[in-house]
Amino acid sequence: MTKPYGAMSIAELSALIQTGTVDPVAVTEAVLAGIEAYPDKAVFISLLKDRALAEAEASSKRLKDGRSLGLLDGIPIAWKDLFDVEGLPTTAGSKVLKKAEPARKDAAIVDLLKQAGMVAVGRTNMSEFAFSGIGINPHYGTPRNPHGKDVPRIPGGSSSGSAVAVAAGLVPVAMGTDTGGSIRIPSALNGIVGYKATRGRHAMDGVYPLATSLDSLGPLCRTVQDAVWIDAAMRGLAAPQTARRSQEPLDIVIPTNIVFDGAEPGVVTAFEAAIGRLERAGARITRITIPAFDEIPALMAKRGALVTAEAFALHRQRLSGPEAAEMDHRVVARTRLGEKISMPDYIAILETKARLIAETEALIGDRFVAMPSVAHVAPPIEALEKDDELFFATNGKTLGNTALGNFLDWCGVSIPCGTGDADMPVGFLLSAGANHDEALLQAAMSCEETVRG
Repeated sequence: MTKPYGAMSIAELSALIQTGTVDPVAVTEAVLAGIEAYPDKAVFISLLKDRALAEAEASSKRLKDGRSLGLLDGIPIAWKDLFDVEGLPTTAGSKVLKKAEPARKDAAIVDLLKQAGMVAVGRTNMSEFAFSGIGINPHYGTPRNPHGKDVPRIPGGSSSGSAVAVAAGLVPVAMGTDTGGSIRIPSALNGIVGYKATRGRHAMDGVYPLATSLDSLGPLCRTVQDAVWIDAAMRGLAAPQTARRSQEPLDIVIPTNIVFDGAEPGVVTAFEAAIGRLERAGARITRITIPAFDEIPALMAKRGALVTAEAFALHRQRLSGPEAAEMDHRVVARTRLGEKISMPDYIAILETKARLIAETEALIGDRFVAMPSVAHVAPPIEALEKDDELFFATNGKTLGNTALGNFLDWCGVSIPCGTGDADMPVGFLLSAGANHDEALLQAAMSCEETVRG
């Protein structure tokens, strides 16, 4: 049986399109039909059928005329509901923005990928206002993790629909945002690849913010090579410029503090098995304490969380008006914590952030850092929906490892490395310092097969 187009990697599908084996219109029609037939209706908030078919027809004509725009021409992509799409309100997974003014133009990244020939097929569900690593949404439903065979399990957030759309084979790639782990968490929990770029690497115009000191972008897809292709187009490049790495050994640091606290045995086993494979392949592994990892939670306990301070500043008026009653009460509760963070606290957080980035850069240097993307596999949805205390505790644990990288301005790639409890996916997070994206993507490409085992 032929694999559905949405279940292919970008590279697989691109080869078929560029050689004329399949037509972009047929691909788009099949992808849209697959989305509509998929039983879980919480994955997409809206489909962009007319736009998608128009873009596919334009791609088809270019290819027939010998004017391909490159590797991504005709490839379908889904967009997290944070990105402006011309003519539609950007609802950010909320009900309160449904009546917002329609976007006058596409977000900068949406436009750049359109210029690369990509076909926008729909907008994916997410945690409301991107403020949760769990992925539960009371307004549009919670997308179910396609790997959960026993009970409905969380997708991870906040890029929940984007991850499920790829993992379920509906689209080859979907776009996400990452403020505390919102690309890497759902990628890990759904067994796909997720790349979070260094903050500022990609244009943020037309992307609904959560916390501008932490927000970054990146694709959720099937392979690291796919992520490299998308990253290039996101920066306006006509072709990828990330070189493949020679077979020199990777130099990897594994933190001994914080990142394994409370980790499920199955997650640790899968992660350590991947490390063992890397060592046998020649990687140099060093286990060290990273002092910043202890300081960051202590700083949050004393001063508050940076994301909470900035989210409260963004939503302050909304929280004091009637719209608060229409929001997810868990998002409201978390955001209101920002009211307690004073200006001196906020300044102290930013000053400490700058110091910890410098100190950690001096400690790590050009080495890569590896840890489990998430300390647990995707838990069942039902208990988290019923119990707020469990929800907040689980959310903190889910964000625990990835949020450290956001605070330090790291870039990171989550790669599937095996399974844990209930045969659910485990993610291997490889990170590098700010603006080391090219080196990180090279390293992730070179070790992906070994990590996957």
